[in-house]
Amino acid sequence: MKQADISEIASALGIPLDSAQIRRLIDFEALLRERAIPSGMVAASDASRLRERHILDSLRAAAPTVLGQGAPNGREAASMADLGSGAGLPGIVLAIALPDSHMTLVEQRPKRAAFLELSVRELPLDNVTVFTGSAESLAAAREGEGFHVALARAFKPLGPAWDVAAPLLAADGCLIYFAGAAAAIGEDFPKKHVKVSVEACPLLESSGPLVIMARK
Repeated sequence: MKQADISEIASALGIPLDSAQIRRLIDFEALLRERAIPSGMVAASDASRLRERHILDSLRAAAPTVLGQGAPNGREAASMADLGSGAGLPGIVLAIALPDSHMTLVEQRPKRAAFLELSVRELPLDNVTVFTGSAESLAAAREGEGFHVALARAFKPLGPAWDVAAPLLAADGCLIYFAGAAAAIGEDFPKKHVKVSVEACPLLESSGPLVIMARK
């Protein structure tokens, strides 16, 4: 894919990106190729499709139709947590796309947390914090300050992901869950006191739906 594809997909999703943001996304793609794939953080089989499968797939969570369900002011000034961030997908992509939001990348594996720190320095991103620890331990570290949005991509199954995210969320916050392309949506929803909506993305054929969960 060429650089124009990022701009075109972002525009179709309703996500305004300037040239500096597009450049950062391309630079992050290069970091994934040069560091994350050789380290096993991203599958080597994804090398030829990094942009569509990871960068653009992550970016779609910044669409107003998705993010506006959790951030009190739509796309403005939301606090976000990427649970089990791994190689920074989707957290770093969204931190680039949403510079007025603050992103906490939550990763308990030291080597992956080190890659996240490197990416934050290299890009650079001043709206990102790396938390080296489990998502479960983050609530105590935050001292009750809830996030507007939690993100879960390749983290846990849907129900367990909600169980981890719920204590981290503000009262009006939400979990944005990246379901697999072959996921049977509806079989693993939390059963009580949770409202659920599903957002498909026909622009990206390989992407599964986004499931947005919040307290009723």
